[in-house]
Amino acid sequence: METSPKFVKVSDLSPRSRRVNLKVKVIEKGDVREVTSSRDGSSHRVAEATVGDETGTILMTLWDKHIDDISVGDILKISNGYVSLFRGTMRFNVGRYGTFEKIDEEDFEVNEENNMSLREFSQPRRRFSDRGRGYSGWKRERKEGKRRR
Repeated sequence: METSPKFVKVSDLSPRSRRVNLKVKVIEKGDVREVTSSRDGSSHRVAEATVGDETGTILMTLWDKHIDDISVGDILKISNGYVSLFRGTMRFNVGRYGTFEKIDEEDFEVNEENNMSLREFSQPRRRFSDRGRGYSGWKRERKEGKRRR
C-alpha cells in the first residue's frame, strides 16, 4: 500500500524543517553568482529564487544545473527538501537527497506579504578549542595514545 507524500505549507516552515514536501510557484529568480567551494576549490553557480504558496514565500537556493531548470511562473513539486539558515535567515534547499519537478497544476495566488526569509534567527556559534583542533583533534590524539595538555 503506497501512501502519498504529505505536503506542508510555506508558513509552516521553521529553521529545523527537514524532509519537507512542498508545492510552490516560482515568483522571482535572482542573478547567478560564481562561488568557489571551500571544501575542494571547485567553482559553482548559485542563484536564489523566491517561491511560495497561498500562505507565504521563501528564498530557495539553486545550484548549478538546477538554475536553468526553472523559470518564473513554474509550479514545482519538491520532495525531501530542507530549511537552512544563511546569515540568520531561512533558505529552502533541495539538496542532494531531494528532488523537484515542474507540474501541470492549476495556477494559484501566492501570498507575498508573508516572506519567511525576512524573519531573523540567531545562529549558534560553532565552538572550537583554543588550539584550533576541535573535537576531532582530541579524538585523534587519544587514538594515538597522547595526552592533551
